[in-house]
Amino acid sequence: MKPVSPVTVLIADDHPIFRRGLCGIIAGDSSLRLVGEAADGEQAWRLIQELRPTLAVLDNHMPRLTGLQVGRLVFQHRVPVGLIMLTVDTEEALLNKALNLGFKGYLLKETAAADLLHAVHAVAKGNAYVTPALSDALIRRQRASSELRGQKPGLDKLSPSERAVLKLIAEDRTSKEIAALLGCSHRTVDTHRQHISQKLELSGTHSLLRFAFDHKSEL
Repeated sequence: MKPVSPVTVLIADDHPIFRRGLCGIIAGDSSLRLVGEAADGEQAWRLIQELRPTLAVLDNHMPRLTGLQVGRLVFQHRVPVGLIMLTVDTEEALLNKALNLGFKGYLLKETAAADLLHAVHAVAKGNAYVTPALSDALIRRQRASSELRGQKPGLDKLSPSERAVLKLIAEDRTSKEIAALLGCSHRTVDTHRQHISQKLELSGTHSLLRFAFDHKSEL
């Protein structure tokens, strides 16, 4: 029987003592392998590209590049790595920004020691993990998403490509930028936009853009 390869993890945090503590937690789990650590966002982005870890745990308040900025680069360049946000912020707005961008895990620093392994194993399996301290915010997000789908049943009819385009529209991306990010033509993106508008029963020049902006956190 072929042995199961360990999940590889990169830890990025600008506080060395805290970072080493997280690295020690990862090193203590035999199913995980620590492949690198970074002290700032630029180093984290470079190591993600070089090492291609299974997961990267990113502090949002790093110098040079924040965790969110590193995450944006990961998704722009379509690097196959699961991302976990690490932050002191309990603001619901930041949680929504991270989840909207594609982060699969969200940890608060104050409970990171207890939550880290739960988050890493969940995200490694393709699931999401949000620290229990923010469960109310997550429930509100899920409730709002469910309500929106009740109002706009066409959302469930969108293809994976159309969903990707809609989320990028919500980030105020132009069709040219979306085409570059998704590796398709400008014309294909415009066709997706037309189909999305039809399925969501949106009419008017800027109706799709307004819809995406207004419901960014529920998409």
